[in-house]
Amino acid sequence: MMPDKGAVAASFSRAAASYDSVAGLQRDIGHALLGELPATTSAGRWLDLGCGTGHFSRELARRWPAAEGVALDLAEGMLRHARPQGGAAAFIAGDAEALPLADASFDLLFSSLALQWCGDFAQVLREARRVLRSGGLLAFSSLCDGTLAELRDSWREVDGHAHVNRFRSPQDYQRLCAGSDLQVVSLHVSPLTVHFPDLASLTHALKALGAHNLNPGRPGGLTGRARLRALVRAYERLRQPEGLPATYQVIYGVLRK
Repeated sequence: MMPDKGAVAASFSRAAASYDSVAGLQRDIGHALLGELPATTSAGRWLDLGCGTGHFSRELARRWPAAEGVALDLAEGMLRHARPQGGAAAFIAGDAEALPLADASFDLLFSSLALQWCGDFAQVLREARRVLRSGGLLAFSSLCDGTLAELRDSWREVDGHAHVNRFRSPQDYQRLCAGSDLQVVSLHVSPLTVHFPDLASLTHALKALGAHNLNPGRPGGLTGRARLRALVRAYERLRQPEGLPATYQVIYGVLRK
């Protein structure tokens, strides 16, 4: 079951002011996605789909200064944060599964770490095809099943609840992309591990990003001290010389209309 979109939008809206302070990994993934684009890519009109704070809207504007850019996000709070910083000609509230955009109106759809929150990825691909011009590209990065497995497995030693967001498998992404009406230029998974000095630093970063537990049926209320101590003990067994590991299973895709 995917998180409710209203809950996702509200969580990321609340995190708008704090997001960039802890988004180093997210920026690395977005820059890696830019590197996946074919060298011949040109974009007279681009869409930053799930623009967040607008970091990559501004990157896209620098890369194609003569192009018209549009930034779109589900979270109004993110748009309010991004709009004054510029980078796009328009900032629009919208859903990747029902884009409020005209047919055949973009050369590039760029989406970094947003589409994992969409319940119907096949519909995302249909909408991408609809709004792309012939020869246009959809470039996306997303998260796969196994992301934050260290935190998930440590929680499993404490209780039976789902404390870590669940995502699609790489096989689901491969199947859906292959079954779409878009040509798959590239599609691959690259795990990325970051390290934290302690569990509190990891949970603070997830909350500041707005990406803490959004699972339906997640346990409510405060976590008891005894359970937190048990979680710390379980996670500490995974400690590496660099710190506590947190692994992200990142899929990168480039598809052409």
